[in-house]
Order: sequence, then structure tokens, then C-alpha cells
Amino acid sequence: MDLVLTEEQELLQQTAREFVTKNSSLRRIRTLRDSHDPLGYSHELYAEMAKLGWLGIVFPEEHGGLALGHTDLMVVLEELGRGLVPEPLLSAVLLGGMTIATAGSAAQRKALLPPLINGELLVTLAHSEPRSRYNPFHVETRAEQRRDGWQLQGTKVQVLDGAGADRLIIPARTRAEVADRAGITLFLVDTKAPGLSIERQWRIDARNVALVRLDGVHATETDVLGAVDAGGDMLAAAIDRATVGLCAEMLGGMTAALEMTLEYLKTRKQFGVLIGTFQALKHRAAKMYIETELARSAVMAAHKALDANSPHVPQMAALAKARCSDAFVLIGNEAVQMHGGIGMTDEHDIGFFLKRARTAEVTFGDAAYHRSRFAELHGY
Repeated sequence: MDLVLTEEQELLQQTAREFVTKNSSLRRIRTLRDSHDPLGYSHELYAEMAKLGWLGIVFPEEHGGLALGHTDLMVVLEELGRGLVPEPLLSAVLLGGMTIATAGSAAQRKALLPPLINGELLVTLAHSEPRSRYNPFHVETRAEQRRDGWQLQGTKVQVLDGAGADRLIIPARTRAEVADRAGITLFLVDTKAPGLSIERQWRIDARNVALVRLDGVHATETDVLGAVDAGGDMLAAAIDRATVGLCAEMLGGMTAALEMTLEYLKTRKQFGVLIGTFQALKHRAAKMYIETELARSAVMAAHKALDANSPHVPQMAALAKARCSDAFVLIGNEAVQMHGGIGMTDEHDIGFFLKRARTAEVTFGDAAYHRSRFAELHGY
């Protein structure tokens, strides 16, 4: 497996980096946070990303996509991570769009994928529940069958980009017991449906998450994604894809934090001496670099596995997320400490990377969860 970018991917990387540098400074991120923006991102900037084709990278040409691969999408996500860009590309493409593309009917794909790729429709996955603790199959939300369809009852938490979404994919239990992989059905629900309420919440990195309550929400047979009772495997695959994509974003964030710290070490003086010449700080910076490169290898391998439709995607996703969770938190902590007192102030931008590291660490499962999952997948 070649863990290097192609020439075309390097050009895409350069384009994405220039776009982020021009359009999304950390000052913009600070303004979105301080203004308590209800969405936490810009519709206009998201539309520009759609025009560049980024939302269609992994989708087939028949629906307006580019028919490229997850490794190409990785390049873009990494650059968005470098700039801590909050626009909902990961949610729309990997949680919403790819679930529709792989589980939806021909009619659903035809109706939903073109506007999603054009940035006109936002679909995300509402899978986490109050007592689920990273387990995607812990689904207490119930779907009771009625003569005219289904009635959904339950609560979803930490729904990524749920505020402002047009559709939600709701895993609900139609059979079996809580935590069983079987008996889960995926429903595509309009966010304006009667009985559905969305409460915008803020994580410490100011990203958009939502608390979703379903109180007798009606769904028809045409709202079902895939087959009834058979949504467990599709749900697991969607979360694995999104986990791998999040790792690309985390890789970009830790790389930017490392570069910012190295620049500070080269310019900050104490007692007339550059602090970058201190041996102890050199060792710590070297550790940060090693962890970043190990994470890079794991992230690239996981994306290659997705592109190859490998049966080992769950193992690679667990490996990448465990490495990235540990590495990003380590680098965030070290970056703040190496900046000294100024790193502890809100006025300095380095703190944004530590906050992002802390929230990304626990999204889709923390390092301990994924190490345990990796062991279980290998029979331990």
C-alpha cells in the first residue's frame, strides 16, 4: 500500500489550502464563536465549497458527483482541519450523503443526492443516544408500525450539524432489544416534521451539535433507508466512514498546531536565547512530530482501505481514531504549554486547537474505546 499522494491529489491539496487561507482565518472562527452564531458556519462559504466540487468528490457522476475516492476527500478534510473550518462537509457527505448513496433506493438517490452535492440540502445522521456511550447499536428510540406508516419516539444527542439540517437520518428500533445489532431501521425524516424538535447546543469548540426529540413523528414506507430491521450494518458502515473522515480533519488540526508551535519556538526568546535551542523543548517537539507522522500513516491507510472496499475498514477506522485521538490531545496540550503563559489566554489562537482536540477525541469514540474495539475485531 503506497501511503503517498498522487500528483492530482497534491494539486487538490494546494487548492484546498489556498481556499482555506483566503476565506477562513482563525479570526473568522473566533467571530463565529463570540457572536454565538446559531449555525456556527457560513452558508455562503459552504456554497463555495459545493461549487468547487468538494461535496461531490465521492459520489457517482450520474448524480452530479466527481466519482473520485475517499483519499481525495481526505486531502480536502485535512486542509479544513488545518484551518478549523466548521462548515458541515463531513456531516453532509459521510454521515448523510454516503448513507443515502449506499442504502437508499434509486428514487431516494435521484431526489436527494444532486441537491446535497450542490450544497442546497443538508442531511446528517442522528445516532447517539443518552446512554449509548459510543455503541452505535444502543438504540432506544422506537418506531411503532401503524396502518399509514411508522411513529417514532425517542431522543438523540450530540447530532453533528443538526441545527440547520434539512433532513435527519434516524436509527430507530423496530425489533429486538436495546444494543442488538439486528432490529434497527434507518428513517429519513424532515426536520420540519410535526413532533420533531431540535435544540441547538454548543461544544467547547463552538461547533454545531443538536439535541433532537421525536414525539410521535410520522414516517412513511418511502422514508425508510434500506430494508426494515436491517439498518444495523448500514449504521456501522456510516459511522466508520465518518470516523475515518474525522481522523483526516484531526490530522490537519494537529499538523497546524505543531507548525504554529515550531514557529513560536524559533522566535520566542528567554534571557536572550531562543527557546527552540533548549534541549528539553527539542525533545518534546520531536515527540509531537513523530506522533503526527504516525497518525498520518494510519489515516492514509484507513482511507485507502475505504477506497478498496476492504473488509478490514472497521479495524483501520479503530486504529486511525485511537492514534489520532491520543496524538491530537497530546499535541494540543504540548502546544499550549510550549507557548507558556500566552498559550493559556483566550486571546491566543493556539487554544482553539486544544479545544478542537478535546471534542474530536470523544466524537465517534475515544482512544480507549477504539483500542478495545480493535482488539475485539481481532478476536481478543
